[in-house]
Amino acid sequence: MKKIISLLYGICAYIIFLVTFLYAIGFVGNIFVPKTIDSGAEPSLVNAIVTNLILLSVFALQHSIMARPAFKKWITKFIHPAVERSTYVLLSSLALILLYWKWKPITSVIWEVQNETLALVLTGIFFLGWLIVLLSTFMINHFELFGLTQIYNNLKGKLTPNPKFQIKYLYTLVRHPIMLGFVIAFWATPVMTAGHLLFAVITTTYILIAVKYLEEKDLKNHIGEAYSNYQKKVPMIVPFTKAAKAN
Repeated sequence: MKKIISLLYGICAYIIFLVTFLYAIGFVGNIFVPKTIDSGAEPSLVNAIVTNLILLSVFALQHSIMARPAFKKWITKFIHPAVERSTYVLLSSLALILLYWKWKPITSVIWEVQNETLALVLTGIFFLGWLIVLLSTFMINHFELFGLTQIYNNLKGKLTPNPKFQIKYLYTLVRHPIMLGFVIAFWATPVMTAGHLLFAVITTTYILIAVKYLEEKDLKNHIGEAYSNYQKKVPMIVPFTKAAKAN
């Protein structure tokens, strides 16, 4: 019964993630969804900035703290290891849902592309960024990344082995193509409002700091020399640039 409950829990967490991910495309792109980055009542500038910074900080803290090995070790004292990843995915999704719900628009226009062809190109690049994010998850192990492999193996009474270190497809160009996709999607827009710019600047800054000082450190500690060699050969996020030296 516990295994079945874990399975259902993991499936629900994945479905919530999938809906949240699809909503993010509409939210950032101002398309398809009822509440977007530029819609809703606009409060005072100070109110909007403070509220949005708090919302982004909640997501950043949850995302960073729960991803650390020490936190994973601690939380599995209270929950089964098979649902640890699903719990991370679920809480990340809930943090994003909170951001969508409470985000305050700042609609002053920073730039607006008038040329229809260029605007269409930027929109295409926006969708390309999201496609890069999604495809990159399958280039490693999509179902393990989002907790489904763990709950399935648990149902079968098997342990999920540690992920294998793989370098293929987009991972031969940059070490973190998922993050590259997010950065592209956040910045590629024919109409950049002040609220969208705040979102893009803060999320990009968070991505660069978290990847460089947290995730890279964890990967190097976990994988070892193979990852150090990878760091020397492949750039972190920006393709076709000089790779960072392993520290």
